[in-house]
Amino acid sequence: MNQNNIEAILANHKIVPVVTINNETEIEGIIAKIIAADIHCIEVTLRTPYAFDALAHIKKYYSNQITVGVGTVVTKEQVEKVKEIGVDFIVSPGIIADLGRALMDSGIAFIPGVATPSDIILGMQFGWETFKFFPANLFGGLTALKTYGQVFPSVKFCPTGGINASTYQDYLALPNIICVGGSWMM
Repeated sequence: MNQNNIEAILANHKIVPVVTINNETEIEGIIAKIIAADIHCIEVTLRTPYAFDALAHIKKYYSNQITVGVGTVVTKEQVEKVKEIGVDFIVSPGIIADLGRALMDSGIAFIPGVATPSDIILGMQFGWETFKFFPANLFGGLTALKTYGQVFPSVKFCPTGGINASTYQDYLALPNIICVGGSWMM
């Protein structure tokens, strides 16, 4: 599988909480909220200096309760570092060829970000059919995804960016949506 079985992971998690963690004291509360909401998945963004440590901590203490993913992966070096941590999946906000090859070679399930038809076509050239649509709110949201469903009928999306408690169900109702990501549940 060209995306190291990402569809199987995302199909089991309709909501993917996207979190930014600044220090260890935040982790327990975040995990408690996620589990209390009957969500068993997390995407920790690489937006803080503590992110790699947070991932290692969550993998060590909570991997029996939640699927642990990493987001905002933009370099081959980051792919190697999260591979050492043993994350369950990787999310990138975009696609470039070198990063795409590193993601495929990692053996870890991954979902690259797209926003435009050209991005989708680039990913399809790698044989990929599951993408993060990011940032959804800035690139047409529901309307864009409905159109992409007609233009790219084999492609599935995980929209992220600007999705909230009052809109996520509308996204999940589309046939080309495998799951949604966001931070509204936090």
